[in-house]
Amino acid sequence: MLAAYLPGARNVDLREVPDPVPGVGEVLLATKASTICGSDLRAIYREHLGEGPEAYQGVIAGHEPAGQVVALGPGVEDLQIGDRVVVYHISGCGLCADCRQGYQISCSSPERRAYGWQRDGGHSDLMIANRRDLLVLPDSLSYLDGACVACGFGTAYEALLRLDLSGRDRLLVVGLGPVGLAAGLLAKAMGVTEIIGADPSPERRELAERLGAATITVSAAQGSEVDAAIDCSGAGAGQLSALQNTRRWGRVVLVGEGGRLSVDVSETIIHRQLTIHGSWVTSTVNMADLLERLDRWGLHPADIVTHTFPLAAAAEAYQLADSGASGKIGIVWQE
Repeated sequence: MLAAYLPGARNVDLREVPDPVPGVGEVLLATKASTICGSDLRAIYREHLGEGPEAYQGVIAGHEPAGQVVALGPGVEDLQIGDRVVVYHISGCGLCADCRQGYQISCSSPERRAYGWQRDGGHSDLMIANRRDLLVLPDSLSYLDGACVACGFGTAYEALLRLDLSGRDRLLVVGLGPVGLAAGLLAKAMGVTEIIGADPSPERRELAERLGAATITVSAAQGSEVDAAIDCSGAGAGQLSALQNTRRWGRVVLVGEGGRLSVDVSETIIHRQLTIHGSWVTSTVNMADLLERLDRWGLHPADIVTHTFPLAAAAEAYQLADSGASGKIGIVWQE
């Protein structure tokens, strides 16, 4: 089968490798869609950070896959050949407190392995996944929808849950990349009627307005005085903007990875009585809830995908994603 690896220095290495065979508790999937995440770009494509949960171990890339079940390993009895599934992209120990709550992302066991980082991911014709990491995809959602949920939409949904949003809130979304677009669309579905999107890229601002992910867009948020803000930029300036443009007693969630934040804590946070959350991906519980709600809302995450490529053109796909001027980029397989 064909598989893509990320050796660093903005290169993509395509290789022919043997087809995998599922073991006990594992499932073999025919990959149907595998989208590109900003974390892939920041921590693997451009360079290899090499430490902690972002340590890339030279495996098949791609941590946002969706696919179809083609074989079941011993002990897997609740799925059938042909089932359509989304892969939750971290496989934890299954025993720690975080895993028991569905937050495998926060598993602290040395057994923790992320698809596309420490174990083979979805940039391949076939992939192996643990049964406990799979969520069934509703019939109304496409494989590309599912791939978008696997990380980006799941991450945005978790962050919005932390903000406890309602129709009373005026929301600021800082950074209109794929996660910011997801946050805007989900907030709208959750009843928020006024969403300010901030991004220096005119292409991304135009896309956010066209998709309805923001009611108004600006190149930089200034004096917004919103009730709640979410930073999806992963940049220190964006994170500070989210804090400074939230009203007294407001709520802020930081979800964009990376960046260093320098802030006058007393003036910006303490005296203004802000509540600040850090939110990292989501849980399998909330991802399952999101899939069900997307079905009811009639919302398709793939709407934020602006370009798709076959696996053979993965290098071109990564180059475009790294340009920062597009929406979500997907690698797809023909049905």
